[in-house]
Amino acid sequence: MSEPLLSNMVVVFALAVVSLFVCIRLKIPTIVGLLLVGVLAGPSGLGLINVSKEVEAIADIGVVLLLFTIGLEFSLKKLLRARRTVLLGGSLQVLITTATVYFAAVCAGISGAESLFAGFIISMSSTAIAMRLLEERGEIDGPAGVSSLAISLFQDIMSVPMVLSIPLLMGIEGNAGSHLGVFFLKTSAIIVLVLLGARWLVPQVLYQVTRTRSRELFLLSVLGLCGAIAWLTSRVDLSLALGAFLAGLIISESEYSHQALGSILPFRDVFTGFFFISVGMLLDVNYFLQHPFSIGSLALGVVILKIIIILAACTLIGLPLSTGIMTGFAISNIGEFSFVLIRAGSSSGLLSDETSQFFLAVTVISMILAPFLMGASNRVTGFIGRLPLPDKLRAGLFSLSGIEFPSTFEEGKSHIIIVGYGINGRNVARAASIAGIPYIIIEMNPDTVRREQRNGEHIIFGNADQEAVLAHAGITAARVIVIAIADPAATRQVTAVARKANQDIYIIARTRYVQEVQPLFRLGANEVIPEEFETSVEIFTRVLRKYLVPLDEIRRFVGEIRSGGYELLRDMRDGARSCGDLSCYLAGEDVAALKVSGASAFAGKSLAEINMRRSYEVAVVAVRRGASIISNPDGDTRILAGDILVAFGQPDRVEALAGLLNPEK
Repeated sequence: MSEPLLSNMVVVFALAVVSLFVCIRLKIPTIVGLLLVGVLAGPSGLGLINVSKEVEAIADIGVVLLLFTIGLEFSLKKLLRARRTVLLGGSLQVLITTATVYFAAVCAGISGAESLFAGFIISMSSTAIAMRLLEERGEIDGPAGVSSLAISLFQDIMSVPMVLSIPLLMGIEGNAGSHLGVFFLKTSAIIVLVLLGARWLVPQVLYQVTRTRSRELFLLSVLGLCGAIAWLTSRVDLSLALGAFLAGLIISESEYSHQALGSILPFRDVFTGFFFISVGMLLDVNYFLQHPFSIGSLALGVVILKIIIILAACTLIGLPLSTGIMTGFAISNIGEFSFVLIRAGSSSGLLSDETSQFFLAVTVISMILAPFLMGASNRVTGFIGRLPLPDKLRAGLFSLSGIEFPSTFEEGKSHIIIVGYGINGRNVARAASIAGIPYIIIEMNPDTVRREQRNGEHIIFGNADQEAVLAHAGITAARVIVIAIADPAATRQVTAVARKANQDIYIIARTRYVQEVQPLFRLGANEVIPEEFETSVEIFTRVLRKYLVPLDEIRRFVGEIRSGGYELLRDMRDGARSCGDLSCYLAGEDVAALKVSGASAFAGKSLAEINMRRSYEVAVVAVRRGASIISNPDGDTRILAGDILVAFGQPDRVEALAGLLNPEK
């Protein structure tokens, strides 16, 4: 590695550390800080890094590593489950955005080929930024997270034919047939690569690697596979970034995907900082200062245009209005694959240097706006939700044919309303069915609703934060509502609407994070189950049982923790006492299994003859003899060679007795 490249990488990492520290202290979105630091440190800023080709190389490395982690976190199965949003929502967004930009650019006097390519660039959104922001908000698994990822993935896939269309846009009509043939050949090769790699090649390679039990070899193999697949795609004139994403997608389908993701995740923030700083470096500050109004106004116009188009696409495919708004705000920026398109268009001569720099500036500005837009999305969603809009528009215009809605529960039925039919929702429904308690499920996935209705489940389609949907589920007659969804914003909204609709209903809400507990209580929840603390309670319950604390004391201890809003676990100040004094049960007593050897003087004697309790201060609570267990043995029980005694007492006493029972040890 040459000294200039090494020094540039050191500068990048140093700036990433400083920018993240400042952003955290000032509570500024970290993505904004990283982009701005890249702009200041780049060749046109302070000039800390002034070699443009090396800057581009750093950007390539950043986007490759970042897209690889995104591919690892996704899967082909997940893509197929969201196929309606991917295919319909994604295609609508790309087509409408491209067509709108094309006609606007042509009307502005730009050539047709350049106008169409501009539509390609602006139709892309940043998967990296959207996923990072949604993850920070805890909404990655919510409806907006799923739809945002589905549409942005379709955009990423469409970047392949967009790049391959450049020769056609350059006016090489005579070879159009051959170029189309090459396109289909490359597309087929990619599909075969993904299917074969995911099904046979990668699992076999990683199986042999994992047999060595070497963590270093496993990590290097995963990164090596990423580099190899990215290199292969680049050899057929496709982007490195697409190859990295495919590599992550292939590994995600193997049984080693969780281990691979666990090995890569510690470096994810490093990859993110690497990428966004390097993107900022590519911006020409002087060019931006010469055209601030045109760049800023176009960036703002693009963001507004994409929010409207994405909202329309989401509504048309059946997603609720609130989900469409959140999705629009999440992916309204221009994405990392736009850099791939800009570079390909510039190198082919389709875009001039000035046009390329203009689109680059607009892309960077839209990325800087992204965190602020996400911050405002909840307020905009709440404002629009209060408008007197038709219920059909709120729930989505897509006709859900084949789904029959169960009739509303009668007053006095005292049923349970279960919001969300994921793992937690299914478990609640199963328990209610076993207990004979009537219930109804509200779910937003139409495929799930259709399938479960065929199986006889009491399930309806709808967004539970709408009063009309809760009314259809019989909110006024219900005794309990269980909110078992992974979307924090939606959980808060459902809690508020449910409490407003029924002042007496008992609301149980599930949340991932502790900081959501008090806001949900303030909105009217009766119980909030935070997964972080509930796991701790379960672990410590088992610890107490190991120390032989009585079950009624354990139940009282756990009950006081839960009834106090988990305050004991949140307030760990020295000297704090709560839930009674359990120390008397944790006095250091030990339970051990001791084997009796043939050389022991105790072999063949009864417990009464040994007088173990009085002489050795150890109680024998059970004797294991072969496959049988003698519980609570009396004094007449004889100890035979080969027996295993379950003894209870102070650790030093138990250890001394072990030496007498097995002197050969």
